Amino acid sequence: MQLIDTYASFFDWEMWINVLTDPVSWGLIGTLIVMEGLLSADNALVLAVMVKHLPPKQRKKALFYGLLGAYFFRFLAIGIGVYLIKLTWVKVLGAAYLAWLAFDHFFRRPKIEGEEIELNKKGIIIRLFGPFWGTVVSVELMDIAFSVDSILAAFGVSEQVWILFVGGILGVLMMRGVAGIFLRLITKIPELESAAFILIAVISIKMFLSIFGIHMGHGIFFAILAAIFGGAIGLHHYRKKHQHQTANM
Repeated sequence: MQLIDTYASFFDWEMWINVLTDPVSWGLIGTLIVMEGLLSADNALVLAVMVKHLPPKQRKKALFYGLLGAYFFRFLAIGIGVYLIKLTWVKVLGAAYLAWLAFDHFFRRPKIEGEEIELNKKGIIIRLFGPFWGTVVSVELMDIAFSVDSILAAFGVSEQVWILFVGGILGVLMMRGVAGIFLRLITKIPELESAAFILIAVISIKMFLSIFGIHMGHGIFFAILAAIFGGAIGLHHYRKKHQHQTANM
């Protein structure tokens, strides 16, 4: 019954109005969008690689169907997640997983140069559904895999249904539409990628503290957010200046 009430709240217009007119809600939504963009920009390129064997017109169609599937998955995941995230053991696992993501980013195995992900055209999914629909299914599955981290992190930011939904939908749209911009931004300021994972670590702590009834206020969270990304940009300029001085010595 509680799960049905959660999905019903998606169509609560009063909640729509409250969320869309609340500056704090837009701050949280903006956080989700930026986090999605920074963490998933390279994922959009993986999806592009997955559809490159199709004719140009079918590539766009496959990615569009994949986008619709991503939205539907977000709808299901947020509805179920709002119910599950209230369970203590789910929060413990979620906080631990986010902490592992941050740890893995800073201590993971270096990528081998030229290492790529390719779609096996003769894979079982392609054989079952054919080249086009097999690719669509593969894109859907990859979207789900990519979404797990973002959705879990989103629950660490807020547990309000519409904040999660609007932030998730806009985040997915941004990831697909302006992935190139985020990739160029990360290439230009590499520290931003690490900043995103530091934010993931902070969200993990925030989620873990909530288990003990300790809730991080929005003001504190936004201050930490500004410090993380401001620090990343400042560090980038410091390193760039230091390298320039070293080169001129």
